[in-house]
Amino acid sequence: MQSRLNHFAVAPQLMQPMLDMEECLKTAGLEHSLIELVKLRVSQINGCAFCIHMHTHDARAQDESEDRLHLLNAWRESSLYSERERAALAWAETLTRIEQNGAPDHTYDEMAAQFSDQERIALTLVVTTINAWNRIAIGFATPHPAAKETTAE
Repeated sequence: MQSRLNHFAVAPQLMQPMLDMEECLKTAGLEHSLIELVKLRVSQINGCAFCIHMHTHDARAQDESEDRLHLLNAWRESSLYSERERAALAWAETLTRIEQNGAPDHTYDEMAAQFSDQERIALTLVVTTINAWNRIAIGFATPHPAAKETTAE
């Protein structure tokens, strides 16, 4: 896979607000582990190899378990995720797939029961930004790092 465009090199001033939002969300009150799970799950749904690679590695660096990473795609069938994480993942999936059913009250209510008003906004912005990053990475064919990994021939 060859990159189509280096968006950071071509338009750093346009990319800066995205980077600023990421910095802001780091201190918005959500657990880092929760943010990484949400980013990874959304990236799985969108099929963004670059972001899946990044957020899997970031989660591991923060001592996330291999089992939780491997089972994330099937989180509903696993007992390894807390009610708070489940509510966040359901909300993330709902917003990522918003064209299917909108944002149903029951999904919002489950999320609202686990998160404060400010945390709901932060979580929604995490979902929003990772969806944007996925579209940027996929659209510009940003390759994930593969220096120590085998690549297909």
